[in-house]
Amino acid sequence: MLDVFKTTSSKVIAVLAIVIVAVLQYRFWFGAGGHFPHQALVQQIEQQAEVNADLKERNRILAAEVYDLKNGAEAIEEHARLDLGLVKPHETFVQMSTISTHYKPIITDPSLNNSGTNEDSEPAPEEP
Repeated sequence: MLDVFKTTSSKVIAVLAIVIVAVLQYRFWFGAGGHFPHQALVQQIEQQAEVNADLKERNRILAAEVYDLKNGAEAIEEHARLDLGLVKPHETFVQMSTISTHYKPIITDPSLNNSGTNEDSEPAPEEP
């Protein structure tokens, strides 16, 4: 088999065949429309499909809200109560505080501090 590559023309044909295969492999893996660019496009398509699904769900919710606002008085009344503070006649408005029951006021006057002694600080000087 080595006798085949003794002539110059056979060596040139072998090198040319190797170069052609190398160029074709490069174009397959890295060229326009090759394997790696194709994989990148597939990944972008999957990401865009996820974004589109989220937007479709948001649009569905907004369409339902528009339908309720056009066809139902309850949705309009709910928005008026929450956003505009609607109170009907003969109703009592009650506002609940969101302050916790463990609320401790901030003391601005240190002489009102009820802790007595503080080990970390020096004792206060007595007034004459």
